[in-house]
Amino acid sequence: MSEDKEAQEDELLALASIYDEEEFRQAESAQGGEIQLCLELPPDFKVVVKDYPSTSSPIFTLSSKWVTRAQMSSLCRRLDELWEENQGCVILFTWIQFLKEEALDFLCIQSPLEVIRGGSKAGCERRKTDPAATALTSGSHSENTEEKKSENVKKEKSEPRLSSPSQLDPRAVLLMDPRADLLPQLLDFDEAQRQRVFDSKVFCCGICFVEKLGSSCLCFKECQHVYCKACMTEYFQIQIRDGNVQCLNCPEPKCTSLATPLQVKQLVDEELFARYDRLLLQSSLDLMADVVYCPRQSCGTAVMVEPDTTMGICSACQYAFCTLCKLGYHGLSNCKIPADELRNLRDEYLSATSEGKKFMEQRFGKRVIQKAVEESFSRDWLNENCKCCPRCGTNIQKVDGCNKMTCTSCRQYFCWLCLGLLSRVNPYSHFNNPHSPCYNQLFQGVDLDEEDAFWSDEED
Repeated sequence: MSEDKEAQEDELLALASIYDEEEFRQAESAQGGEIQLCLELPPDFKVVVKDYPSTSSPIFTLSSKWVTRAQMSSLCRRLDELWEENQGCVILFTWIQFLKEEALDFLCIQSPLEVIRGGSKAGCERRKTDPAATALTSGSHSENTEEKKSENVKKEKSEPRLSSPSQLDPRAVLLMDPRADLLPQLLDFDEAQRQRVFDSKVFCCGICFVEKLGSSCLCFKECQHVYCKACMTEYFQIQIRDGNVQCLNCPEPKCTSLATPLQVKQLVDEELFARYDRLLLQSSLDLMADVVYCPRQSCGTAVMVEPDTTMGICSACQYAFCTLCKLGYHGLSNCKIPADELRNLRDEYLSATSEGKKFMEQRFGKRVIQKAVEESFSRDWLNENCKCCPRCGTNIQKVDGCNKMTCTSCRQYFCWLCLGLLSRVNPYSHFNNPHSPCYNQLFQGVDLDEEDAFWSDEED
């Protein structure tokens, strides 16, 4: 440390001996000092004072988010030409009017305007092969050859092709990466310009009938009806407190335009907007046919249900349940909902008004209601037309033939009348036995000869 300090003192002493006090002044109370240098200019160095507008043109740069540097370079050259034509006169107004009113024609940009999305392979290749190509192309594809020739001639005169990037004007500045997506930038700018125009106009509120500037008004996007923000704030607050978040529509009678969440957020405080956001999400989930709620009272989380399935898995508590009976998932087995309860739910839904049906769909889920109705109808039909196999319980329908039935599932023989199991060796002995409970039912009102003939036919 002592060696460093000694070297510093020697250096400061040497500087003080080389330069006078105007160039180097050593600090009195600390190590260091102040240096003031005078630059030595070469003999042919000149200092020029800008003398706009008598002799020199203004210094400028051009920048844009959608015009290429090649196009802006052409505009720079055109501005230089305008200055040469009006040298000695003020030129800024002429430049501004040219850029506002003539720039599109000068660059041969016509409607419709085709936006090439930034970063696309085609766009990159085009910029590599043709430096004068723009990120926006225009004109109709149905132009004939003569029109294209005349347009090309005009373009060559106004915008000469640049052979290399080195010929780009340094005053042309890009404001964004050419690989970035241009479309969102254009849409945002268009929306901002529309809002600026709207804010400067005067509107009459349809509620309080007071004329106010657009900056103090709200315009519904779909219908374009305008009301002052004071009236709409009070209207939104009442509806949100009452839970009517789906009713923030235009106050115009019979108008169905809804306020956007951003418009609501701008007019109410954070607490009310949080309530609005929560209730809006809840009502949206209730209207979705593939959303049900976890049946556990301590949970109640919304659950997305896959199409054509009755299984729901709660993402919060991991409970797997049947969306019909709300009990633990039972696979392909029938729901344990009593038939009467399922039938009552079906009858209540079918007899309800449109509002009542909508309420039940919100409560149980539209898909659940539909499956409950289908399941109830299926059960009623099975009860009326089928009997269960006494061995495995499979539903069996009798279409025609005798009362000896064969289960399609377990292949068990059984009697259709009494559901008794039949012997596989001689299944008809059940019907031949006079003591069988089905004997009298089968041959009640039938002559003995007919009875013998019947059994002989069956045996054949």
